[in-house]
Amino acid sequence: MSKESKFLSLVLRHKPEEIDLQLDEQGWAPIDVLLRKMKKAGRKISRHELEQIVATNDKKRFTISEDDQKIRAAQGHSIKVNLGLEPKVPPSELYHGTASATLDAIFTKGIIPGKRQQVHLSTDPTTAERVGQRHGRPTVLRIDCIAMHEAGYKFYRADNGVWLTDTVPAEFLGFGVVS
Repeated sequence: MSKESKFLSLVLRHKPEEIDLQLDEQGWAPIDVLLRKMKKAGRKISRHELEQIVATNDKKRFTISEDDQKIRAAQGHSIKVNLGLEPKVPPSELYHGTASATLDAIFTKGIIPGKRQQVHLSTDPTTAERVGQRHGRPTVLRIDCIAMHEAGYKFYRADNGVWLTDTVPAEFLGFGVVS
């Protein structure tokens, strides 16, 4: 990930105040304002460069609005935003990558979002394993999403395809550890 992409993640997901950027309640920022404030902060990029970052980001972290006037992070916020996503029926299984050192806590308390607003779930074990590698020796957990959904838990699908939920109670880890 380029340093510009990392900086965009920082200001659009965690610290918009870094460049005195105001996000609306759904996490959107006007592109012209973002570019102007980045320039003022010594991080000048052009509109074309911004569009290239969005188009080539391997995790599709950013979304440009349909009218091409605003940008936001697709998910992963540690600041309060309401992405405006509608609840969806999840697939029967989703996966969560984590470090094996966290398993005792997870099997006691379930999966909690930590510093993020919501728990992130992947559609395949390979992606989840890559996520888990960031935290140590990776472990992939399989989530019984249908049982969760039937118990009233809500699932959302972010613009980039990542599934989100507020928490995953330990009893829904019934399929066990994948790796």
